[in-house]
Amino acid sequence: MTDSTTLPEIFQGRIDSEEKIEPRDWMPDAYRKTLIRQISQHAHSEIVGQLPEGNWITRAPSLRRKAILLAKVQDEAGHGLYLYSAAETLGISREQMLEQLHSGKAKYSSIFNYPTLTWADIGAIGWLVDSAAIINQIPLCRCSYGPYARAMVRICKEESFHQRQGYELLMTLCQGSEEQKAMAQDAINRWWWPSVMMFGPGDANSTHSAQSMQWKIKRNSNDELRQKFVDQAVPQAEYLGLTLPDPDLKWNEARGHYDFGEIDWDEFYQVVGGNGPCNHERISARIKAHEDGAWVREAALAYADKQRQRARKAAA
Repeated sequence: MTDSTTLPEIFQGRIDSEEKIEPRDWMPDAYRKTLIRQISQHAHSEIVGQLPEGNWITRAPSLRRKAILLAKVQDEAGHGLYLYSAAETLGISREQMLEQLHSGKAKYSSIFNYPTLTWADIGAIGWLVDSAAIINQIPLCRCSYGPYARAMVRICKEESFHQRQGYELLMTLCQGSEEQKAMAQDAINRWWWPSVMMFGPGDANSTHSAQSMQWKIKRNSNDELRQKFVDQAVPQAEYLGLTLPDPDLKWNEARGHYDFGEIDWDEFYQVVGGNGPCNHERISARIKAHEDGAWVREAALAYADKQRQRARKAAA
């Protein structure tokens, strides 16, 4: 490497060599901005994602199911905190990220703007939504940015439990009465396509994927991940005895993958743009929770300040 090598060239060389970029390292402004956008969006998704399932905690059909769901919602809160902390290492504050979420400037996963109408929806989310999340997030464990990659290791382990819990819930329903199996089928009918959409725009219309892959923030394209999800879901649905709501879904021997129908991109962009079934409800709930919790944050900050004053006096 010669003296004429520029910082961007050195940076890309480190990326190409699979080195981790750490908070104090030099990085292009665009790399920093891309990470802030992606990690904060991921954090927002974990926090907002508590709402559809938290809605069913008091209505769980047994104490066991309630304990499982409580633990899962608690896990999602923890994931959000890990990710907000990772984003903060890039120079953005928690307050800034929350202001962006509450004002609508920041996005979160489109999937969480759909309602949970029955108990079977909890199983559908656990199986389909968390399966999609795992497929999306396992490559992030090898993300080029160290704090993000390390946070994802624990998150992916916990998401794998969530997926198994959701599948077990659906299996129980499918082995129950006809009404219970019908409820499971209805949930899959409503959650299948939103789950397929979770991977974002098709590669031809994705504005960030190519650069993110060059920087090894992402390792796979949206369409590659979506195909992996479909290939994984079909045999699992067959084992449950459930039908995925796509008449074009069929095995393609030549490709070695399942073909599937056209995604309703109009619906996707409507939801992402804030016009989904529960967009307003989700943001309103988050703003209310933030405002109601202001006294807790103020008390915690006051306590921390008091402890610092005591420490300074003790040191003097």
